[in-house]
Formats: sequence, structure tokens, C-alpha cells
Amino acid sequence: MFTPFEKLKKSLAKTKDNLLGKISRVVMRRKIDDDLLDEIEEILIEADVGVKATQRLIESVKEKARERKLTEGEDVMALLKEEISAILSPEESQTDGPDDAKPIIWMIIGVNGVGKTTTIGKLATYYAGEGEKVIIGACDTFRAAAVEQVAIWAERSGVDIILSQKGADPAAVAFDAASAARARKADRLLLDTAGRLHTKTNLMEELKKIKRVVLKAAPGATVYSKLIIDGTTGQNALSQVKIFTDAVGCDGIIITKLDGTAKGGVIIGIAEELGVPVDFIGLGEQVDDLQRFNPHEFAEALFA
Repeated sequence: MFTPFEKLKKSLAKTKDNLLGKISRVVMRRKIDDDLLDEIEEILIEADVGVKATQRLIESVKEKARERKLTEGEDVMALLKEEISAILSPEESQTDGPDDAKPIIWMIIGVNGVGKTTTIGKLATYYAGEGEKVIIGACDTFRAAAVEQVAIWAERSGVDIILSQKGADPAAVAFDAASAARARKADRLLLDTAGRLHTKTNLMEELKKIKRVVLKAAPGATVYSKLIIDGTTGQNALSQVKIFTDAVGCDGIIITKLDGTAKGGVIIGIAEELGVPVDFIGLGEQVDDLQRFNPHEFAEALFA
């Protein structure tokens, strides 16, 4: 049985090898110079860290090496760890605030196939375990399987669910769910939304409508848009974040499937490029494989 940190280390093994394994091999018995930094830059880009984050990392290594009079290639690892940890620790995280008005409503958004419905079930289990009264709203009415799946999770988690027939208006379900959350004095409402491809403008309009009706049904409630992305998609995840953010905002990200990918470096790119905090990370199929994201532990596990 792994501790959460051991599980994190194990899950990041492929990302670590793809990113830091390659860097640790090129810095051995070398001096810090432009040629070495160019090689490191190439590795970072290939590991889905993104252009903006890579430029920040390289500039930081140059500057700190000069300030601290470091010349050995091996010194680069500690400098990278320091800066990656800084990138992953935005000053203000939007997960929840102590003054948030109840119910706290999480609109869970994202394209199909990223593990949205399963993650909602795990979130319901997590927050119910924290002593919260949780309700799930099954607003993905286009897929009967999604409604059935989330209903199973609700039963397993011991939480209420508001659902409708296949093909019902998703916004109407969202309105009923928000009204129920308010009437039942729920702490948290998790809304499962449709996730057809992010190139479809009608999906974005539908998400905007859901957000509007939720605020009508529960005026004064705290509404967050939480985007779920698949950690195996690399740089494509960045474009998804941008598109959903433009439509309904994005107050936080949940990254799934990090246990099976070498592309986990995309977390660094998202944090730097978009300044959106990561709330949870998915490290496997089990219900407790959804972990709250801790930037310092992530950096420690990556460099361990």
C-alpha cells in the first residue's frame, strides 16, 4: 500500500524520465554554458512544458547561476526544481475560499473522454468524506451512459443526484439541481456537463446558458468553472484551457491520467501560460487516486 506521496512519485515516473532523466544525462560532467542550456531548452519543449515556461526556466537558471557563481552542469537540477516549484505555486488559488457563499457550485467542464464523469464521482466521495453535504447534477443529457454512470457514483458516494431523461435541456437540469442545492442547504453542487469537441461553438453557448441559469436558481451562490483535462494530451491541453476559459472562465483545473503519461510536464506549461491553479490530479482508477494538488510535493516527487 503506497502513501499518497509514494503514489505520486510512482505515477510521475514516465514524466520524470522524459523530462528530468534526459536533463540529468546531458548535464553530467559539463559546465553551464549556452550549448548546455540550448540542449536543456530542447528537452523541456519536447516534454510539453511549453514555450513560455521553458523560456522562464532557462532565464532563471542563467540568472541564478550567475548570481550564485555556479558553473557545474549538475547545479542546474536544483535551480530547475526551485523555479518549477515557483511556477506551480500561483499566489492565489481559486479552489475555494473560506468566505464562499453556500452552496459552492462547481461546473465541471471538458471534452469527452477526459474522465469527467468518473472524476465527478471521485470528487463527490472526497467532499462527502470531508463532511460536506454534496449533490450531483447530471447535466450531460446527450449521453444516457453518462447519466447512468454518474448515478452509480452518486449511490456509491452516498450523495443526492438530480437527473432527467436523455435529451432533456441541460440548463433545465442545472436549474433544478441548483434550486435543490439551495433548498436542501447543500455545501457543494457538482454539475456534470456535456463534453463534445471543443471546436463546437454550440457547446460553449450551452455552457454559458448553464452558468446563467445556475446563478438565477441560487442567487448569491459561489460558482466556479473547473476544467478537466487529460494529462496524456500534452500541448493540446493548453488549447482546450484557452477555449473553455474564453467561453465560461476557468477557475481551476483537474488533470487526469497522469499515471500513464510522459507528458505531465504540461502542468508546468499551464501554470505559467495561463495562471490557472491545478486543484486535483488523477493518478489512477481507484477512488482515492484523485489527489489534491500540492505544488511543492509535485516538484519533490518529480526530482526525487
